[in-house]
Amino acid sequence: MATLYGLGLGPGDPELLTLKALNVLKRVPVIAYPAPDTGESFARRIAAPHLPGGQIEIAIRTPMIPGRYPANDVYDRYGAEIAEHLEGGRDVAVLCQGDPFFYGSFMYVFQRFADKCAVEVVPGVSSLGACAAAAGRPLASRNQVLTILPATLPEDDLAARLKGSDSVAIVKVGRHLEKVRRVLDSLSLTNRARYIERATLAEERVLPLDRVSEGEAPYFSMILVSGPDGRIL
Repeated sequence: MATLYGLGLGPGDPELLTLKALNVLKRVPVIAYPAPDTGESFARRIAAPHLPGGQIEIAIRTPMIPGRYPANDVYDRYGAEIAEHLEGGRDVAVLCQGDPFFYGSFMYVFQRFADKCAVEVVPGVSSLGACAAAAGRPLASRNQVLTILPATLPEDDLAARLKGSDSVAIVKVGRHLEKVRRVLDSLSLTNRARYIERATLAEERVLPLDRVSEGEAPYFSMILVSGPDGRIL
C-alpha cells in the first residue's frame, strides 16, 4: 500500500505551513479533508494557495452535531474510499487545520489505518501556539504547569480544574462562552482572561474577556488565563 499522511496545516494563515507539509502537499495525488455537510472546508481553504491542481479530492463531510463525535459511520465510509487509493498505490494526504493530534479529527482516520499501511503524521502549528502569539501571552515558564481544558466540560468540572492552575488554555469555546464566563467570574479569574478568535486570519480578534459581548463565540476561539498580574513569570 501507499502512504497515508496526516498533514498539519496550521491555524489558518497559509504562510504558516511547514516546509515538510508544503512538500507533501505538492506531490501527493490524492487529498482528503474534513468539511461540513454543506459549504467550504476550512482545511482546504488553508491549503488552497499551495495546491498544484489536478489532485483527486475527497471531502469528508461530517454533520456538525454536538456530541456526535466520533462519527464512526462517516469515517468508516470515507476510510473505505481512502483505502481504495492507498491499495492502488496512490499516496493520500488528509489535510488537518492546526495539528493533527491536537484535538484533530485526523485521529479517527489514523486509528483505522495505523496497523494497515505506512502512516506519517506531519505536525503543524497548533491553535494553542497561534492564540498565545496573537495575545502576546507566553503560555508557561520554568516549573509552571499549563492546563488545557475543553469548554465542553460540565461547569463543576471546569471550576475544579481551574482552581490552582498556573496557566490555562480553554479550547472549543463556541456555544459554551457564557458557561465559561460564569465559571471564571465565580473564581475571580475574569480579569486574567484573554479571548482570542480566528487567530492568524484577517478576522482575528483579541480582547479581554470582560469586553466580549454576550452570546456564542465562533468555533475557532480560545480563552487564555494567565498569572495573577496578567503575565507568565
